Amino acid sequence: MRVTCGITPAHLYLSDIAMSDFRTFAHLSPPLRSESDRQAARAALADGTIDVLCSGHDPRGPEAKRLPFADSEPGMAGAETLLPLALGLVRDGLIALDRMVALLSHNPAQLLGLELGTLEVGAPADLIVIDQDAPWQVRADALAGKAANTPFDGLPVQGRAVRVMKGGAFL
Repeated sequence: MRVTCGITPAHLYLSDIAMSDFRTFAHLSPPLRSESDRQAARAALADGTIDVLCSGHDPRGPEAKRLPFADSEPGMAGAETLLPLALGLVRDGLIALDRMVALLSHNPAQLLGLELGTLEVGAPADLIVIDQDAPWQVRADALAGKAANTPFDGLPVQGRAVRVMKGGAFL
């Protein structure tokens, strides 16, 4: 039986300790687990068991997150932090850069039966030009989305998209 597995950077970087003091920005779905589970997930990513890295982008507005933990909704803004956190996994030596690219593009496209996620003659020119060393700090109030709830607020990271090409045209 063919099985696939995807995971978010939040589940690779954070454990249930991030929910201490009932921080609702760390109230995610699936929930964060123990440190030993986090380490097992990192090992599964490294050995190829996990074949997709996804953003987990499921933002919630302040009215859904600024509540008591039990009443808050799970979710986070994950689209803008996906690239720098994935590059952090490369810098940590957990995965190679080419594997990161496959986890983010080729593998999901293949699983969905789409002829995307590769650099080949005749393939759609959907590209992201990145500066993998560009330093910045995640600031919830500076994220492009209106629901700026991220458990990574204040985290220094490296890596930014410099240019985006969709269908052969730069956006």
